[in-house]
Amino acid sequence: MADNKQRIIAHFDLDAFFVSVECLNNPSLKGKALIVGGHNERGVVSACSYEARKYGVHSAMPMKTAMRLCPHAIVVNGSYHDYGKYSKWVTDIIAEKAPLFEKASVDEFYIDLTGMDRFFDPYQWTINLREEIIAKTNLPISFGMASSKLVAKIATDEAKPNGYLYVPYGSEKEFLAPLNVAKIPGVGKHTCKAMYEIGINTIKDLSDQPVKLLEKYFGKYGLDLWNKSNGIHARQVVHSRQSKSISTENTFFENLTDTSFLLSEIIRMTEKIAYELRQDNMIAGCISVKIRYSDFETTSKQTTIDHTFYDDRLISKAKELFRQLYKGKKPVRLVGVRLSHLTDEAVQADLFDDTEKKNALYKTIDEVKNRFGKDSISKAACI
Repeated sequence: MADNKQRIIAHFDLDAFFVSVECLNNPSLKGKALIVGGHNERGVVSACSYEARKYGVHSAMPMKTAMRLCPHAIVVNGSYHDYGKYSKWVTDIIAEKAPLFEKASVDEFYIDLTGMDRFFDPYQWTINLREEIIAKTNLPISFGMASSKLVAKIATDEAKPNGYLYVPYGSEKEFLAPLNVAKIPGVGKHTCKAMYEIGINTIKDLSDQPVKLLEKYFGKYGLDLWNKSNGIHARQVVHSRQSKSISTENTFFENLTDTSFLLSEIIRMTEKIAYELRQDNMIAGCISVKIRYSDFETTSKQTTIDHTFYDDRLISKAKELFRQLYKGKKPVRLVGVRLSHLTDEAVQADLFDDTEKKNALYKTIDEVKNRFGKDSISKAACI
């Protein structure tokens, strides 16, 4: 496992995400005290604008309490379909660019840029990605960058709203020291209260305590608290696969310009995920091809299609997208294919296809693959 000096982690968080989407849907709400949540007295606050937060309103608060604190607030039920749509949009933008990312929640992402400083400036790259997200979606988004997920997340919180902050390796303790212990992710009200009662208010106060003393008060959690207060956090960024999609990528050992080989790889990967699609009894309505060049420029192109799981249709579209996308003779580092808009619902068959015979053919092919391996049958590349 890489040590902290080798790690470069960025944490993205969409600011007041639900509120931001509501303001895009209805610009007249911008700048007002806005609460997303249930209208009745038993309802709770799902999200609130910064204007409402000034009155002490926060998420998970009973609506009755929130309205007492901020009686002039505007309450909306929430456009949850739109939240999913915008979340996917941001996820797609990050997935196009990032070498490794984790979607931690609907509005929160981690990106591991460890080792990428050999090819580009990770901090500037992350600033550029943030600007692209804002330009395309009109959503405010903040990020923090540090040597661990923990410090990057705290840096994001300090950068809000709609800002960014970099904590260089070696300055973690200095950055954390003046912050209240409540800033540590996972530290709840009861733990905070217990720390306040023994004179621990700032993260520096916490880091100065002997581990044995913290274990006396907080049990096994004491060591974890001490590690966090010292910026020690080894949890890895875990690769995320987007829901409702299936994809595969191949990073080459050397940069390639052989178009015939690249096309054969596109065919192989499309066959692979089409097979997996059929095993899940799904059909796809969208296909995209991704190319990352030797200088880490990453581009992709997608197109909607009539829902299908047939290799020949998917391969034809994948090859077409590759030809449209590829900058001839420019060395390629990675290629990928993704199928999305997946469904298991029945879709009207193409009347010009002998569907029954075609399904029988693919069933036979898949039975052979199941018996002898996925690569036992494959199509020949044809440019």
